[in-house]
Amino acid sequence: MTLRWVPGWNGLTEPEAVSYVAAVEAADGEPLEFGVAKAINDFVLGCKNDGIWDAIKASCILAGARTLDGALVPLVGTAPTNNNFVAGDYNRETGLVGNASTKYLDSNRATNADPQNSNHISVFASSSSQAGFNNLIGTRLPDGNNSARAIHLNAAPSIVGYHNSAGVTNLAQSFSSGFIGVTRLNNSSTVFRVNGANIPSSEVSSAFNTLIIPVFARRTGVSTLDGFSDARLSFYSIGESLDLAFLDTRV
Repeated sequence: MTLRWVPGWNGLTEPEAVSYVAAVEAADGEPLEFGVAKAINDFVLGCKNDGIWDAIKASCILAGARTLDGALVPLVGTAPTNNNFVAGDYNRETGLVGNASTKYLDSNRATNADPQNSNHISVFASSSSQAGFNNLIGTRLPDGNNSARAIHLNAAPSIVGYHNSAGVTNLAQSFSSGFIGVTRLNNSSTVFRVNGANIPSSEVSSAFNTLIIPVFARRTGVSTLDGFSDARLSFYSIGESLDLAFLDTRV
């Protein structure tokens, strides 16, 4: 067998990865390294092979790109709106860091954009503060938890997740870094994934609110947010129900 080098071929096989890498490079003003581009392609291909790609409706890889502008290019869906992040907040190896007061991303995806009984949210934290109230992603109306879709940390070791149910799921675990997410499988079953393990919950679903989901904070009204995070995040995803263990592995 004779191997032939094709000029201009960058090793990318997935159309979504090709488009994403091109958009990131345009935002950065220079090409990505082969290894970075190939890792992105492998992520997309792996998600397709796992059957979870189509469930991801809004997502950013907040790492890998050379610049903050490149990091805010959406992998899937609408680009997030940057609120107060600057270039110095971004590290291409570890992600984007919040300041626990004013900095957040608007995902521009509504809480109720995904089906009531088929949905997920997730982030990957390179580091995550456990000091006080710390929202990683989500929304909640101030009059109750039933319409919420959120993941946040209280003072250690409690992880609190609201997910379109009248109940509140409290996970008595510490969390310092890694993948964390929640998916609703049907009207009575959700699964949280944290510290590499799935934790089931059985609260019955209720209708979502209509607020836009932020990252690094939680929205409680159209223009009201609370619990800003000082975590450093390198990935987020929002969409329909999927296998969180597969997504964890791919991220």
